[in-house]
Amino acid sequence: MTKQDINVLAKEDVFSLIGKEWMLVTAGNADSFNTMTASWGGIGFLWNKPVAFIFIRPERYTHEFLEKNEDFTLSFYAEDYRKALQVCGSKSGRDTDKVSLAGLTPSTLPSGAVTFAEARMTLQCHKLFKADMEAKNFLDKEILDKWYSPQAGSMHSVYIAEIEEVYSE
Repeated sequence: MTKQDINVLAKEDVFSLIGKEWMLVTAGNADSFNTMTASWGGIGFLWNKPVAFIFIRPERYTHEFLEKNEDFTLSFYAEDYRKALQVCGSKSGRDTDKVSLAGLTPSTLPSGAVTFAEARMTLQCHKLFKADMEAKNFLDKEILDKWYSPQAGSMHSVYIAEIEEVYSE
């Protein structure tokens, strides 16, 4: 990641960027990929590397692509694309062409990772670490009860990835 990339990220409010604006997590390549909306994750510095961390439930179709590929992207959009992100967060790529439905244009980065032409910023990420959350590791049981009831689905997989490139408008 270049100094210019760091400067681009330094200008962002990462709490709003991920928690309020949402992002698309996209894994795969130009021939086969899936994307999903996410609002849980973060950006920081770990192992002397700029990193992003994301949380994906195993039943999500994107999880399969994250498991098969070393790289993925996190892409961020202007408010005009809120409806597109809602589509990508409410439809499954297993049985719907949600990218077309959302009106997004896939774009392949030099690494082979996929983003979308409409993104105002894309982070190209390389996986470094993955762990599956377990109930026994929760210190605050209220969080466990609130977010991981039997109706909510399984526990998330946590991915930590090095941010290798930042693409912005």
